[in-house]
Amino acid sequence: MPAGEAFAHHLASPRGRAHTPHDAFTGAAGGTPCGDLVRISIALERGLEGVIADAGFDASGCGAAIACGSAAVELVRGAPLLAAARIGAAEIAEHLGGLSPAKQHAPELAADALHRALGAAARTRARLAADDERVLVAMSGGVDSAVAAILLAREAQDVVAVTLELWGDAENDGERSCCSAHAVRSARALAHRLGFPHLSIDLRAEFRAAVVEPWLDAHSSGLTPYPCARCNGAVRIHELLALRERLGAHALATGHYARVRDAADGDCGAGDRGRALLALAADERKDQTYALAALRPDAIARMRFPLGALTKARVREIAAHAQLAVARKPDSQDLCFLAGTDRARFLERHARVSPAPGPIVGLSGARLGEHAGHQLFTIGQRHGLRLGGGPPQFVLETDARSNTVVVGPRERLLTRSLQLEDVRLHRPPALVDAVKVRSRGARVPCSLAVAADARTAQDCSGADAVDRVSVELHEAIERTAPGQLACLYRGELLLGHGTIASPLAAGT
Repeated sequence: MPAGEAFAHHLASPRGRAHTPHDAFTGAAGGTPCGDLVRISIALERGLEGVIADAGFDASGCGAAIACGSAAVELVRGAPLLAAARIGAAEIAEHLGGLSPAKQHAPELAADALHRALGAAARTRARLAADDERVLVAMSGGVDSAVAAILLAREAQDVVAVTLELWGDAENDGERSCCSAHAVRSARALAHRLGFPHLSIDLRAEFRAAVVEPWLDAHSSGLTPYPCARCNGAVRIHELLALRERLGAHALATGHYARVRDAADGDCGAGDRGRALLALAADERKDQTYALAALRPDAIARMRFPLGALTKARVREIAAHAQLAVARKPDSQDLCFLAGTDRARFLERHARVSPAPGPIVGLSGARLGEHAGHQLFTIGQRHGLRLGGGPPQFVLETDARSNTVVVGPRERLLTRSLQLEDVRLHRPPALVDAVKVRSRGARVPCSLAVAADARTAQDCSGADAVDRVSVELHEAIERTAPGQLACLYRGELLLGHGTIASPLAAGT
């Protein structure tokens, strides 16, 4: 059909407008600021191909939104789920014979709505036949996950890309966040550019409940948690592995810098055969086992990390050779829900207890100044104290009850002991020989001691759950904040993790 004629045809006789199939999954996109809104509904057959048996749409706003909704419905009716997942804005526009630049927002909205419907159907209803060559790849729109997908495709793996939408906030910078609606759209375009079907899954409610709310509560209590481990352990990887099974994929792959080891050697005991462990990446400067520490062995066994043996420079080379613009994209430095804003502003808008002014005191208890809220400070921090001249002062403690920040000289941060709580160990504590208390910090030689009266149980993954563990460090380190994650290693193997409870006083 000639260009322009297809557009007029879909506008005059839209396919499936105002039709919602029985037992449908619906996705919507648009509204403000343009005013156009597209809503697409699909019904999925229960067969092993996941064929889209029926589809319908509704749209308000300009004629282009109506035509694009109609084109999307016509494209997906009767298509298998993974074939429909290859349809994006470009395919919708092409089906209409091409669109002028002024109308390009419309196929983007229709594609967003379609993929939200596809994601909901895949997450809830899909049950595709198992395929030993299919692998699900988590894509964020960045260089690491793109290269992970490229490497797997080179192995003749049938790559299916997926992006999780975890957070949306008007004050965030969507281009800097790895899980925003903007990131989903960018990842979808990248996946389609590489020839992969792409699904997006909306987990904003689950992410807020399981990650952001505990983070806010912890700050109100004077703790400084590490939300990435909670996200990977309780939300992200859990949902992706469930989707992997529904799509019949044999493995889940991510762009993390880590490796998987069965750890069935003499150091870890013959009885542990088959219980997979994380191992450090070959380039320890980029290692991300710290962020993945909460993963259970049964989850690790179903995962692949194609970048585990590579350097970041090599990853960028591969992306550049594939002519991907993300080859030069900077690494994300922020927590995804803080991208484009800062902790103070975020706490002010979202926390149940907003930061309030309080005293800054020295070791003697003398008042030295005033802070804007204890939640804005963490142990070891120097900037933001505004104490004027004199020797440098560092945060030694924060007291949520009195809203007090205690400061002192840097040497008072040093300690040789840590107390951990809520510890999970996948191997006996006597095997631990190093601890890491910062995501980019070094592993420090140590020994573990479980108190005789400590409560020990076994969780559902087979890990030993211990309420209290002492860590004796073989060299002094600067203390980190209560609530922060501590990862426990033997050599390159991650054996467990815990939460820093109350570091002992310096020199003890």
